[in-house]
Amino acid sequence: MSGVTSVTVRYFAGARAAAGVHEEKVALPAEATVQDALAELSARHGAALDRVLRAASFLVDGVAVRDRAARLPDGTGLDVLPPFAGG
Repeated sequence: MSGVTSVTVRYFAGARAAAGVHEEKVALPAEATVQDALAELSARHGAALDRVLRAASFLVDGVAVRDRAARLPDGTGLDVLPPFAGG
């Protein structure tokens, strides 16, 4: 088992604007959680993205996840979906 978890993060709408990228790969420690990924993303991109992440929803491999303590398997995808106006 590897000591690193690789996660592909995709940003949408306001999250993309705050991050300045559409997609990026993030290397995290093995057994990393959604919260670990969010902490890394905030450290990389600063306060603007941090504000978006606090209100965002997340998909892990296309499945909605609300528990930020959920583990991220190696090679997984994490989509960052900021709140959308309208309905």
